Amino acid sequence: MKPIDRDTAPSPTGKGPLKPVRSRGKPVQGEREKTAAGWKAVGESIAYGIRRAGIANSLRTFGRLNQVHGFDCQSCAWPNPDDDRSYAEFCENGFKAVAYEADPNVLGPEFFRTYSIADLAAKSDTGLGEQGRLARPLVRREGATHYEPIEWEDAFALLADALRALDSPDEAVFYTSGRTSNETAFLYQLFARAFGTNNLPDCSNMCHESSSVAMPPMLGIAKACVKLEDVERAEAVFIFGQNPGSNHPRMLTALQKMKERGGKLVFVNPMPETGAFRFKNPQDLLHPTRVPRFLFGRGTELADLWLPVRVNGDLALLQGIMKEMSEHEDRAPGTVFDRDFIEHYTEGLEGLLRQLRSVSWETIEADSGLPRASIREAAAVAMGAKSIVACWCMGLTQHKNSVATIQEVINFLLLRGNIGRPGAGPCPVRGHSNVQGDRTMGVWDKSPPEFLDRIAAELGFEPPRHHGLDTVGAIRAMHARRVGVLFCLGGNLLSAPSDTHYTAEALRRCRLTAHVSIKLNRAHLVTGRTALILPCLGRTEIDRQATGEQFQTVEDTMGVINPTRGVIEPVADTLRSETWIVAHLAKAVLGPKHPIDWDACVADYGHVRNLIEKVVAGFPAFDARIREGTFYLPNPPRDERRFETPSGRAVFIPHSLTRLAVPEGAFLLTTIRSHDQFNTTIYAEDDRYRGIFNGRRVLFMHEDDVAQAGLMQGELVDITSHHGDERRHAHGFMIAPYPIARGCVATYYPEGNVLVPIGSTADESNCPTSKSTIVTLRPSAEQSIPRPDETDALRGTP
Repeated sequence: MKPIDRDTAPSPTGKGPLKPVRSRGKPVQGEREKTAAGWKAVGESIAYGIRRAGIANSLRTFGRLNQVHGFDCQSCAWPNPDDDRSYAEFCENGFKAVAYEADPNVLGPEFFRTYSIADLAAKSDTGLGEQGRLARPLVRREGATHYEPIEWEDAFALLADALRALDSPDEAVFYTSGRTSNETAFLYQLFARAFGTNNLPDCSNMCHESSSVAMPPMLGIAKACVKLEDVERAEAVFIFGQNPGSNHPRMLTALQKMKERGGKLVFVNPMPETGAFRFKNPQDLLHPTRVPRFLFGRGTELADLWLPVRVNGDLALLQGIMKEMSEHEDRAPGTVFDRDFIEHYTEGLEGLLRQLRSVSWETIEADSGLPRASIREAAAVAMGAKSIVACWCMGLTQHKNSVATIQEVINFLLLRGNIGRPGAGPCPVRGHSNVQGDRTMGVWDKSPPEFLDRIAAELGFEPPRHHGLDTVGAIRAMHARRVGVLFCLGGNLLSAPSDTHYTAEALRRCRLTAHVSIKLNRAHLVTGRTALILPCLGRTEIDRQATGEQFQTVEDTMGVINPTRGVIEPVADTLRSETWIVAHLAKAVLGPKHPIDWDACVADYGHVRNLIEKVVAGFPAFDARIREGTFYLPNPPRDERRFETPSGRAVFIPHSLTRLAVPEGAFLLTTIRSHDQFNTTIYAEDDRYRGIFNGRRVLFMHEDDVAQAGLMQGELVDITSHHGDERRHAHGFMIAPYPIARGCVATYYPEGNVLVPIGSTADESNCPTSKSTIVTLRPSAEQSIPRPDETDALRGTP
């Protein structure tokens, strides 16, 4: 296959070269930045905005991002301040997400006539996204090598015929990404259930499902039990398995405020991350009294203690901290534990104490990879703080023992009453803008009976009651040819899940796959026998329907409902909103006699909010309240110290220590996100916070392990994962010495997902174990970086 030549290939409009992408040579390792944000973030944001969205769209979106009368960031779910929002209430990565979407370049029919799926598969993930916006519905018919335009009505007819031809509604899967609004998500799950299935997997199945399973038995809720002001006012914040500087950069402002009030930060992570240590806040430029500290200061020092825990050593560390606390409590009863809180609000403490007494310090040190002295330091911070917030992300949720580890976080907080009072509580930090809202709106394969009862009572149809498929289950079912139609409302269901080769084959075994998307991604190239791409409005774009301009809502990681309304003209008049697409699909499939008035839902999104009010708890007078501004959803543990568990009390749940045994000569691999990346969207192939440039096939490894393995910096290695008798392989990763915990290695995802077997999932939650995979290494036979299409998994379907 001849590669695309930037100097000769036509543009999307047929008038010039295809958009160039930086050379895919071997990555370069250089100095990593020591301060997060600062002038570099300001410059990068401006440059990327101009390059991707243009000056006009950058200016139109700049002052409306994360504002009550603007649009909510498409990126992470970190909350906005209740009051006194900055004019620049966003971070570098958030503005890149906006600019990426607000790209004015359109991919016209000529683009898809010129470039086959095989041609596009030769591009990197960065290159695919840089080509421009999707504008017209597209179809790849069975056996075809190119996408071609299709009219909206014909696309819906094709989908309706395929869905009605299934032997059972459960042969369809309806996947959802966290970008989707509350209104769209609610209609989407109604449609799927009206069709007859609970096959509603979503991206939370791959990230925070372990939190959703771990927290309810202990607290009666699966959401953060804090507000933003609690993080700012905490006397200590413990961060487990999270890199806020790259993944939730606006969190650094809250940590800065916490530090300025005298709080302490304990950072638990196998790797040092720039954003956890020093932060220079660009928002200081908007406050005259703070400008000098931005211009001349070193930035705010953040972490008081970094614990370079062994990958998957958090469970042992938490038990060590609590064991140290319990030993102090034994020596001086009532000086460490909050006995009043424990007596009145909890149950099960004795079981936890028995577990802590039984585990040896030798085991704790070995399993955590930390000396007792370091654990003692962390315990001292905990015992010296009157209020603690504990945050975690996918560094905790994607292990086999993730549920147990998260429950130990809750145990740790309960011991000193750090739930339900100011400056304290658990905070699972969601990674995508409205992934939490999706679940609140009923996008769940295991929705509780009372939710389904309300649908039946209020909306006039009986939803199915059996559990559906989560993401891993859906991929397995597709692979077994038990799924005929896959419909994806956003996302990238090739690159995001584990076991890329297996997932690719699963997608190819579907009769039809359809994706609602804004830009090209690799899941559009590895498809079912027939494939559809349905282009949608971005969150930045004005959404006009029959009753005028519409707004929608999203829920952030702390349970705040925010309005979001587009501010720029759509890039093409052929685009449709996600809500419009879902409603018209429902009409095409269910017919005109269905009890839900889908046309009314599209004409005025307030009608959808009125339906939500009837079905979803916590939304009284939804439409009227959100028109007045943001509001919090009820949170009984946070607001009332009330726990909706069977006993009405918070529950201590003890766990035995478990450790993934790593054979001699092998390593424990964790996957990570680069700084210039949001989920599977790659903005650039650089990671300045880790000193990596011009490439992503990199393996971070402790320099002593590099020497011991007989390897060298810059050498390319092949990686093999080991899961029982199964083996997975990935080729051509550059060795990058780095201060990661000994015996551990790290690489970027989605490149590393190929190594995580589909059957390696967390106990109870079925979340992929992307953060702990046993691997071995060997020098690559060819010291060259593979092209994206040089594996069967990534080569286009034809």
